[in-house]
Amino acid sequence: MRNEIIAIGEVLKNRRELLSLLQPDLASISGVNRRTIQLIEQGKGNPSLETLMKICNPLGLNIRLVLKQTGQEN
Repeated sequence: MRNEIIAIGEVLKNRRELLSLLQPDLASISGVNRRTIQLIEQGKGNPSLETLMKICNPLGLNIRLVLKQTGQEN
């Protein structure tokens, strides 16, 4: 499970950087604390589904696809 959490963080970080967003920018538009985003991107967080949805939406990511891609959804 730890590897999957790290993978989710990597997907989110890559997408954020692709969109040229900084963590404070994403925090502002998602309503998720910057520190929470930082921890998730580092693979140190264990975000709820609600938090992931809040982050995925402004990044234009489908949460189901992210979870499937990272092995969290069967």
